[in-house]
Amino acid sequence: MPPETPRNAPNTPATPLAPSPEPGSTAPTTRRALAAARRRVARRKLIAVGSIAAVALVAGTGFAVYSTSGSAEATSASQAADVKAQEAAIAASLSDAKAKSTISIANQVVAASEGKVDTSALETSVAALDDYQSLDADAVADRVAHTASTAQTVQTAAAEADKKAAAAAAKKAADEKAAADAKAAAEAKAAAEAEAAAAAAAQAQANTVEGAKATAQQLASSTYGWGGDQYSCLVSLWTKESGWNYKAYNANGGATGIPQALPGSKMASAGADWATNATTQITWGLDYIQRAYGTPCSAWSHSQSVNWY
Repeated sequence: MPPETPRNAPNTPATPLAPSPEPGSTAPTTRRALAAARRRVARRKLIAVGSIAAVALVAGTGFAVYSTSGSAEATSASQAADVKAQEAAIAASLSDAKAKSTISIANQVVAASEGKVDTSALETSVAALDDYQSLDADAVADRVAHTASTAQTVQTAAAEADKKAAAAAAKKAADEKAAADAKAAAEAKAAAEAEAAAAAAAQAQANTVEGAKATAQQLASSTYGWGGDQYSCLVSLWTKESGWNYKAYNANGGATGIPQALPGSKMASAGADWATNATTQITWGLDYIQRAYGTPCSAWSHSQSVNWY
């Protein structure tokens, strides 16, 4: 074909192309031919790169958009699932903890209430809660509530039983103390009565003539150091005055008792029981003889002289 004439080119004679080189020969090269060839290659590269860039841009954008949207949705769903799983785990953990705590407390209540009240209902409730790990949270919550309520009922009943037992124990202790006090009082009274009876018997013996003489002999010797001769004078003196009768009373003058004190109330200086106790009268009479006459024999001698002492 003849060479292409450029558009709007002036009507100038065409420059013939150089003939094609023979095979194995080197074609002559001109600057114009090289520039044209280079422009054609550059255009081809530009078109190819642009096409590739466009395809890559379109395809890449679509992929990016599609991938980003799918990844966000997948991430959101995964997070929601994780949250639900965590919530379920927490709920299960709390449910287990409540069940364990309730079982422990209920068993303590059973142990503390044993022998006081009936704990069978609570034991049954605990047994029903033992398999809490195989139950859902709602079922566990129901059984926990029932067990806790039953434990409270048993605990209240046990406390009431303890209160009654304490009251009964206090009453028993009070009754035992009252009985012991009454027994002690009765024993003390009996002892006092026995002692009084013994004292009365001893006093009755001391008030006899023989008892009064024995008391007088003992006191004359231990208190004043008077021997048998003085005691003999004393026996003669008081035999004459009263016959050793502690109840003796002289109506003419009012002399009273074994020593015939005048008046008898003088003997109160030796004891308030002077009117009923021969020993008190003898104690006063010996003191009077010692103060007035020095010895019983002196008193007896005076009595024989004037008929009184």
